[in-house]
Amino acid sequence: MWGKVVKCGEFYLPLLRKHGGKQPMRFLGNIEAKIDSKGRAFLPASFRKELQTSGEECLVMRKDIFQPCLVLYPASVWYALTDTLRLRLNRWDSTQQAIFRQFIADAEAVTLDANGRFLIPKRHIKAADINQTVRFIGMDDTIEIWSDGRADGPFMDEADFAKTFESLMRTDPAAGTAGSHGTADDNR
Repeated sequence: MWGKVVKCGEFYLPLLRKHGGKQPMRFLGNIEAKIDSKGRAFLPASFRKELQTSGEECLVMRKDIFQPCLVLYPASVWYALTDTLRLRLNRWDSTQQAIFRQFIADAEAVTLDANGRFLIPKRHIKAADINQTVRFIGMDDTIEIWSDGRADGPFMDEADFAKTFESLMRTDPAAGTAGSHGTADDNR
């Protein structure tokens, strides 16, 4: 498959095509916000605009599996994720069924009111150790909600980040081999 490629520094990156005439969602930003005494927060305007542009109306919230934060999934992203998970798991294996059940049971449908506010359930506030100030972090097709103090510093040691990032960018995911330097030919 041929596509456009742009140079970014010393790497070449493929440009993503539009999906069904719409650009894919790309949440970007690190935005501080407050929650009220009832646990309601305003979804940042830039994220609301991105949802509206993509035609998404529903969100799903879940505690992250690896980190002490919450994740907001647009419905289309959530359903694609659960479909992928379901395909990987065997319904007739009790452990795999428990994994799926746990993943789904921790999810919560989220609706925005007319002002762009939504309720964070108390169990999620407790699980993410959220107080009054939160930080919304755009993570491409999802949005993370962090307790403000936990999102202030780097998420990885800077040297480890640089080394791991370099290693990842030198790996050709299509071929599964290291050593590619991201040439235009590698991305066609």
